[in-house]
Amino acid sequence: MAPWQKSSFSGPGDGNECVELALEGSCLMLRESDEPDHILALSPRALASLVEKLQHS
Repeated sequence: MAPWQKSSFSGPGDGNECVELALEGSCLMLRESDEPDHILALSPRALASLVEKLQHS
């Protein structure tokens, strides 16, 4: 798996309030930095849909 990267939607600093992404094959892995064992595997299309819905809520 590629290294985890902090999302640009997360706040500044190195705190535990970050959303992190990694690439695993054709899936994007999504987790919160304060719960690193809880990982969502999403297709790029599903992640884009999730981000769009969160922006409009």
